[in-house]
Amino acid sequence: MKAFVLAFGTRGDVQPFVALGRALSDAGHEALVAGPACYRSLAAAHGVPYAPVDDQWNRLTDEPHIQEALATNYRGLAAKRTAIEVVRRTRQHIAAALDDIAAAVPARTDVVVHHTMLPGQHLAEALGVPSVPVALQPNWVPTSTFPCPMWAPPWLPRAFNRLSYRPAALAPQMLLGAVGEHWRARLGLRSRRGSGNAFRRPDGGPAFVLQAFSRHVLPQPADWPGYAPVTGYWTLAGEDQGPSPALARFLDSGAPPIHVGFGSMRGRNPEASGEIVQQMIHATGLRAVVATGAGGIAMAGSNDSVHVVDEAPHDWLFPRTAAVIHHGGAGTTAAALRAGRPQVICPFTGDQPFWSRRMQSLGVAPDPIPQRQMTAERLIEAVEATRSTTTIPRRAAEIGELVRSEGGAHHAVELLLELVGER
Repeated sequence: MKAFVLAFGTRGDVQPFVALGRALSDAGHEALVAGPACYRSLAAAHGVPYAPVDDQWNRLTDEPHIQEALATNYRGLAAKRTAIEVVRRTRQHIAAALDDIAAAVPARTDVVVHHTMLPGQHLAEALGVPSVPVALQPNWVPTSTFPCPMWAPPWLPRAFNRLSYRPAALAPQMLLGAVGEHWRARLGLRSRRGSGNAFRRPDGGPAFVLQAFSRHVLPQPADWPGYAPVTGYWTLAGEDQGPSPALARFLDSGAPPIHVGFGSMRGRNPEASGEIVQQMIHATGLRAVVATGAGGIAMAGSNDSVHVVDEAPHDWLFPRTAAVIHHGGAGTTAAALRAGRPQVICPFTGDQPFWSRRMQSLGVAPDPIPQRQMTAERLIEAVEATRSTTTIPRRAAEIGELVRSEGGAHHAVELLLELVGER
């Protein structure tokens, strides 16, 4: 089997696709992952063939006015104008990425596996092979059990749950606008009704969807169809790349630290966030590794109790920590779950509130602290909750063992082989 795998987004989005590429190779198949150029070193570190594509979209959040709008989840008139700007510029960047993807198509491809925000169904149709969208979050396959995590409030009446997934199904088409149709034309395909829906085959039937998260984290609703299996998380075999020597020395010099980092989220006031984190570290007496990421936490520098880094290898670091404080992104949440460590989640936007509530429901985290409500007192209380009882650490260890045992990427390979073999 030869698979063309299309990745999109930040590292937490791209890494599962690299893991799938590695699992395909391990099983004796061929895979080429096409994804943002800034992550080519990630693929190279794991021996995964990688076609770098335009990654200007990944740098949009470097701009302060976009960071501020994200921090408020696009609330207010100014933020709404910023949202329109982001959509317009994202379309331009995706158009450039799609041109790079088309230029990288391997000969004799058997299946196209793609991120839901990329119109991989057009390429698959042009090649005459199956298109398989990948759901990294439970946003795409409707269920009456819970509302769409990305687009609907948690208090939505149950009768509206399934309907709440309609905006998610339309989101890729709305984001792309005419870009998808233009790419379709460049691939030599005629326009047809419904072609923008990645979850429908050209014959109108439902597309096969891989849901790349864990049934132990989110039990599979009874009304999810068989063509949308939950595989488990897609993780890279073994540990991620090792730490810097300075980080390794810090970890060896004392008790396991807590990890604090908000990934690609910056927020409205990194200085205030840094002060809150500093107060929490002082009050709890804990050691900490603070990852400044995209600048979400402004921290003066390292000392005996705090080690400041831009970023750190989650799969290596998290198992060596006492707890993980993070923003609730799907990738970071999955890494904390695999590590079996207590979590404290301070969500910003998107699906982060959903995952933060889910972690609290699982018993691996205390009540979430939305970023706009984060104070030193609340953060101290949440961190102490992970230490004052054995319940949260024990539950985190239990879930971690279950998640690590799933082998989600290898399960996905088996399912893809069945799909291709049926043709």
